[in-house]
Amino acid sequence: MPRLRDYVELHFIIFLWGFTAILGKLITIPAVELVALRTLITVLALGLIIYRRGTKFWLGSSQGLKVFCVGFLIAAHWMLFFASARVSSVSICLVGMATCSLWTAFLEPLFTRSRIKAHEILLGLFIILGLYIIFQHETEFNNILGILMAVTSALLASIFTIINAGLAKKMPSTTISCYEMAGACLGTVLFFPVYTYFFAEGGSLNFGLTGMDWVYLLILSLACTVYAYTAGVRLMQRITAYTMNLTVNLEPVYGIILAWIIFNEHKEVSEGFFYGAGIILLSVFIYPVLDAYVMRRKKLKQPLPDKVIVGED
Repeated sequence: MPRLRDYVELHFIIFLWGFTAILGKLITIPAVELVALRTLITVLALGLIIYRRGTKFWLGSSQGLKVFCVGFLIAAHWMLFFASARVSSVSICLVGMATCSLWTAFLEPLFTRSRIKAHEILLGLFIILGLYIIFQHETEFNNILGILMAVTSALLASIFTIINAGLAKKMPSTTISCYEMAGACLGTVLFFPVYTYFFAEGGSLNFGLTGMDWVYLLILSLACTVYAYTAGVRLMQRITAYTMNLTVNLEPVYGIILAWIIFNEHKEVSEGFFYGAGIILLSVFIYPVLDAYVMRRKKLKQPLPDKVIVGED
């Protein structure tokens, strides 16, 4: 049975996730170097947690390699996520990330061989409409590039989330995260040569962290990643999946409000952004409510089992 403190903690976790893009923009080093350090700190912290708790770590060479490679998707997702917030704004980045539910609606049936849900496709079309309105009104190249990066980041997030849903049924979640963070760290390091040749300013890596950068980086790695993830898994033992999904939809809202307060981003976006973002966020909020309604209707339509009449011998 969930307690009031469980709901308060859940909202605090969602707030931390919404704060991630803010921290990514506050840290002065580029996105690729930021992901490398974030994943390194996170894997070390998770490794310590696994050691202290005595959680099973070795997954076998075949399974371990599969989980490790999922980290490459996470690395690409985070690099695009932070780069989007840098080149455009946190608000645009988070609206692009809100399309994750759209990608999941299309991709999950392909991975799980389940039926496509009509209401998910309908809401997906509303999200596309919202994106169209934003693109129609945004004239700055950086904003268009930023939302394209964020939408691609959301696509990658949808893929590895679907994969993780299957893995979590077979392996300890903390161990999965540790392997994936290690894979993400290695994937980022392997990307360094391409990054420095084509994208890095001055053709070299920049790890010149200031004192405040270290503070923000530790909050990002330990609070927003390690704590938020492990606490989220713990709360799922008492809070229903429906409540969890409904509350997670507040993540872009929290993030956008924080961006407006900290960076005054509401003065930098077009009027069309508000209309498009409103349609996207409304679709994201409606989804769990509509999904629960459809599931209830489906249960009501199921025929009752035939009564078995037991006669006397």
